[in-house]
Amino acid sequence: MTQYIDIAVNLLSERLKHDIDAIINDAAKHHVSPLIVIGSDLDESAEVVSTSQQYPQQLYCTTGVHPHHASSWDQHSKIRLTQLARQSSVVAIGECGLDYNRDFSPRPVQRKAFAAQLELACELNMPVLMHCREAHDDFIAIVNEYRPQLTNALLHCFTGSKDELIECLDADLYIGITGWICDERRGQALAQLVPLIPNNRIMAETDSPYLLPRSMRPKPKSSKNLPQYLPYIVEYMANLRQQSPELLAQQCYQNSCDFFQLPAHLNMSNGS
Repeated sequence: MTQYIDIAVNLLSERLKHDIDAIINDAAKHHVSPLIVIGSDLDESAEVVSTSQQYPQQLYCTTGVHPHHASSWDQHSKIRLTQLARQSSVVAIGECGLDYNRDFSPRPVQRKAFAAQLELACELNMPVLMHCREAHDDFIAIVNEYRPQLTNALLHCFTGSKDELIECLDADLYIGITGWICDERRGQALAQLVPLIPNNRIMAETDSPYLLPRSMRPKPKSSKNLPQYLPYIVEYMANLRQQSPELLAQQCYQNSCDFFQLPAHLNMSNGS
């Protein structure tokens, strides 16, 4: 049976948080389980820890401060994040990184919060789930400073250029691919890069509820992207890579288990 792990679900977003049971169950029916729930600030991180604990083995989570919220990082943040990250349901530090597209937080503040979280990931011997948008040069410079001490590092929702991909692979990063590749308007450049990602460095994600694959037919009635659509994204990726969907799904599943240090036998019965 083909299994999938959605490595980035914004389950506590306003568009999803009221339907958690249905989202988990519908995903499992499509063999997508467990789900990795993303924390984007410290308050939400506390919520995702609590929520994940209510769904053992079905939900795991990350705890961190997204660059949009970097202005909230202060002298107390590291202590609180450390406490959250030590909970059993937490499998990575993040989502952290840089976002120069929106600049919701000043860029120097973003860099400081990002570096602090990479430092904490090193101290706790935990992997890190990262974000980068239109900030590659600063992003890769900071990552490379900490990479030798990091257990593992993942750039989720990659949308960069070929040169940026090569630099990320040179830094031994895992690369998360979303339904962005299914967008005939914005995703064609990325679709051409997907075959360049080594088998042992690729992961699949929805980034739900965002980035609904535009090429899905029939088109879902709702504009919400859901974890249950992950098999479609993997099949699309497999076609681009000229691989069998089953083989790529197995590779992504194993990479995700390895990265998040999950037992490989997880939830083998959940999709039945």
